[in-house]
Amino acid sequence: MVEKSVVVTIDSGLQARPAAEFVRRANNFTSELFIEKGEKRINAKSIMGLMSLAIASGEEITIIADGADDQVAIDELSNFVTKQ
Repeated sequence: MVEKSVVVTIDSGLQARPAAEFVRRANNFTSELFIEKGEKRINAKSIMGLMSLAIASGEEITIIADGADDQVAIDELSNFVTKQ
């Protein structure tokens, strides 16, 4: 299992299009993927779960991956949410 805390720097946060793109990318991995914000943990492959977190730009989240491609998943997804 791998986890990484990152600050979201996408201007609109993980809302609408960026959320859909994040979930699309997450679904390319075989690992189980989760996002934690505060006390809440959701399946990162679920658009409804991701939208329920209402992640805004500047907020810290933790991305958690567990599986054969966990490190690659963490690297790609954390890079996606921190791109300028």
